[in-house]
Amino acid sequence: MQDQQVDQLRMKYGLWIILTGFLLVALITGASIYKWNDVTSVATAIGATTSLVGTVVGSFLGVQVGSAGKERVEADRVQLEETVRLALSLLPPEVARQVHQEVKDRSTPEPQARS
Repeated sequence: MQDQQVDQLRMKYGLWIILTGFLLVALITGASIYKWNDVTSVATAIGATTSLVGTVVGSFLGVQVGSAGKERVEADRVQLEETVRLALSLLPPEVARQVHQEVKDRSTPEPQARS
């Protein structure tokens, strides 16, 4: 339930940021067209605004998607650890120790041979 609320907040704030960005670009475009008659000045003002808004909106959404993915991976990892613990607890103690030792041996890097 908590994850769903967090995702809804992300979507809500993401939508507001995108809409605010579009509104800012529209306002700058209108003000630029009203203030300057030459296309170069208008294009410069609009270009600067859209690059800034695009960077901020893209960064925000990228961070939100990344953190949502991290939370899902972390939840999956916790669930997998619990499954492994349960599976090991069902094994005879000798076999569980052997599996644990083999996993430990695989996870420790072997020392490099010096030439």
